[in-house]
Amino acid sequence: MEEINKIKAFDTYEQVIDWLFVQLPNYQAQGTAAYKPGLDNITALLEGIGNPHLRLKTIHIAGTNGKGSVAHMLSAIYLANGYSVGTFTSPHISDFRERIKLNGEFINAKFLMDFVNRYKELIDGIGATFFEINTAMAFLAFAEAGVDIAVIETGLGGRLDSTNVLQPEISIITSIGIDHAEFLGESLVEIAREKGGIIKENVPVVIGADQKEVIEELSLIAINKHASIHYPEREIYDLDLLGMYQQRNAEIAVCAAKTLKPKFPLDDAKIAYGLSHVVQLTKLQGRFQLIQKEPLVILDAAHNPSGVKGLMEEVDELDYDQLHMVYGSASDKDLKGIFELLPNSAHYYFTEFNSKRSTKKSRYEEMGNQFGFVFELFDQPTKALNAALEAAKSDDLIMIFGSFYMMDEILH
Repeated sequence: MEEINKIKAFDTYEQVIDWLFVQLPNYQAQGTAAYKPGLDNITALLEGIGNPHLRLKTIHIAGTNGKGSVAHMLSAIYLANGYSVGTFTSPHISDFRERIKLNGEFINAKFLMDFVNRYKELIDGIGATFFEINTAMAFLAFAEAGVDIAVIETGLGGRLDSTNVLQPEISIITSIGIDHAEFLGESLVEIAREKGGIIKENVPVVIGADQKEVIEELSLIAINKHASIHYPEREIYDLDLLGMYQQRNAEIAVCAAKTLKPKFPLDDAKIAYGLSHVVQLTKLQGRFQLIQKEPLVILDAAHNPSGVKGLMEEVDELDYDQLHMVYGSASDKDLKGIFELLPNSAHYYFTEFNSKRSTKKSRYEEMGNQFGFVFELFDQPTKALNAALEAAKSDDLIMIFGSFYMMDEILH
């Protein structure tokens, strides 16, 4: 580890990735110890690289669930309409470059190497975190590419998120649920207040949340900022993303796109095409993703109570004999709140994964017994999936859900 720090310039992409993940404070891997809220670091870093964000026209998205899907839907809509698009989302599943896409393609590995080699001294001097560097990379990549529009997803929260240096064309709040309560607050209103921190003066906002108290809180913030408020209209879209919950995400994306039509003209037929080709146009993974048909194997990024509630509503609509649930969670998640939503009729395969944040088998055992589940425990996601595949018959359903880190190991 010390050896890598002494390298003046990294010679390979693998060295750069190792430095990003091993050397830097990384919330996804380390949790609370790596979380540094506030905009001082990112402001200094962006100044050091020429403030590329000031050259961008952006869409800024916050929310507990749905923001990644909405970001990719909007990217697909603009790509289908002939615009050049940057997309910044997190976390990734299989490849770090999933976070930063230009016109639906992963950012070039050479760009990442050049960025780190050029700015490593600046990064070290500031003490920038993993996500702050991600953010600065994305903004510079999009500015240098001269994209027409950049779709930017917050990392955690909103008000103090690194991405909140933007002055966007529109802000979007997709949904509000209880997650990351240790940082964002214990109540829906407190969390809404943090995520509503991305709402800017005189910048329109789309509110996708549906709880009365959340709408009131976000509306109050918008009114105080003189931001026009837009609510998605109920409509059914032809989507290539499975899951009825994606219909709400599509409504949010279309509402934002139509609000911006005076600045970014769109053809309705091409909006429809974009929504029906999101995966093809943007390479989105992990959202009710069909992996195999017999037995039916589906993978989904649901990892908090509100996301799991939506997932189980989707599962209830499917036709299968026996349900097998492969699950791995970060240790800071509301495991009790999630388990309360899960059916007793399923067979569970609880697994650790390769991260300090992984929930341990002893915790799964404690909770599984408390809820009376039939379960097995594993130290690796692939072992859990193989056990489920071995047990499942052709008419069964295997549902893989939870941490992005677990899905990474399974997809590999």
